[in-house]
Amino acid sequence: MVSRSWSLHGGDESVGRPSFVAEFGLWDERQAAAAEQVELQLDEVDLVRVVFCDPHGLARSKTVPAGVFRSVLRNGMDFSAGPFLFDTGHAVAVDFLADAGVGVGELRGAGDFVLVPDPRTFQVLPRTEPRTAWVLGDEYLRDGTPHPLSARNVLRRVCADYARHELSPVIGLEVEWYLTRLTGGPVGNEGNGFGLQGPAPQVEAVNPGYQFNLDSAYDSVAHVADPLAAMLMRLGLPLRSFEHESGPGQLETTFNPMLALDAADAMLLFRTQLKQECRRRGYHASFMTLPRLDSFDPSGWHLHQSVTSAKTGVNLFAEGNGLQDAISAEGRAYTEGLLSHAREFCLLSVPTVNGYRRLAPEFTLAPTSVDSRFEDRSAMVRILSGGSSTHVENRIGEPCANPYLAIASQLHAGLDGLLAGVPEQPAAHRPLPRTLHEALEAFRASDRAERLLGAPLKSCLAKLKESEARRFDTWCAAELPESAPGGVTEWEQREYFGAF
Repeated sequence: MVSRSWSLHGGDESVGRPSFVAEFGLWDERQAAAAEQVELQLDEVDLVRVVFCDPHGLARSKTVPAGVFRSVLRNGMDFSAGPFLFDTGHAVAVDFLADAGVGVGELRGAGDFVLVPDPRTFQVLPRTEPRTAWVLGDEYLRDGTPHPLSARNVLRRVCADYARHELSPVIGLEVEWYLTRLTGGPVGNEGNGFGLQGPAPQVEAVNPGYQFNLDSAYDSVAHVADPLAAMLMRLGLPLRSFEHESGPGQLETTFNPMLALDAADAMLLFRTQLKQECRRRGYHASFMTLPRLDSFDPSGWHLHQSVTSAKTGVNLFAEGNGLQDAISAEGRAYTEGLLSHAREFCLLSVPTVNGYRRLAPEFTLAPTSVDSRFEDRSAMVRILSGGSSTHVENRIGEPCANPYLAIASQLHAGLDGLLAGVPEQPAAHRPLPRTLHEALEAFRASDRAERLLGAPLKSCLAKLKESEARRFDTWCAAELPESAPGGVTEWEQREYFGAF
């Protein structure tokens, strides 16, 4: 039987552009070396998921056979611009037919961009059949320049700013999330469409909760949580702890300190794989801040931060006088940077309507004002003094935030403070935004947000969040009586509980 060739044009046109990486010099030496190791592994893999992080912090992917990925690795792969155009409910928020409106000509007509895999992120997933790998990519325009809407590239630029000053930012992840049990029912397609999310997954609580760190509470979910912990370790993530938080089935996962880009990559991999593995086991994991379920408590994402000298490896925040509550002048300056830019960058750490429910007085361990204190979990920035491990913990974030933008915004603000030095007049204790609208207003008015993100991404994010907030307001006006209590709405549950 004569073998049949299904490729009429060599097969490379659909997967980017021949020698795209080499033509534009897109890899450094470490990536080039990693690519050689990846090619050796491909004989042991059936499929590869090629992934990038959209503006909302969600992983978008295409799955290709390992043989096809050999071309994708060095040629890149064409991806649709759709994920840059849709808000959280898949409503088109950026007009791409007439004029993209964000200063990116290639968005007109929803044209493709090229995703180039970062071989250093290649990871075989801990499943047996089919043998599947995951790799993160960087977004590029067709002329080889970084895509202006790439969140990962924003963090790359901030890390490069630190490197120019011979500094290395170090990040520790502390993430709260909910484990619930799926109860069956419809898949959620009823009423679903562009900007109209169908019903959220139907779930039930896995335990009563409100027994903080109780061993028996953790043990009640250990049959799910322990295999999840083992999976994370097999993925190479530096897992530090799994513990039971306050709410029913509310868990906290922490990781050992990492370099900033590695931490953001880890957060995306962690959230994506955790949700998928829970679903396979008949459970649902959600990083939504406050689900619309009885007795649930808000979840937060606490971002631990320090800065080391790239030459000596010394933690710049460590104070050498041995005092219990002590942080160096550099640490104080960094903290002042976080405080000074907290309101204008709040949107990047708390990007959803639902996230602002946590930043309220009734939740005493969530911040409500721009402040810092030693060992105080009610402050926005908690300072932890411990000699060489001295660092700051920003408690503002929600667990579903885009990890690249959340980390980049805080590192950018901290570096601004670090370079400026300790101010004579500390930042005033202003209130944090209480709604997405208020955060969006501060973000739009911020020149520094544009310096961090670039004008196109700032404009794009504003359009996405405006669309989300507008749809929420429209739903509330139509569905909620004026006398309705201010609890979590059905709209929020549909919008966030499944996706995040």
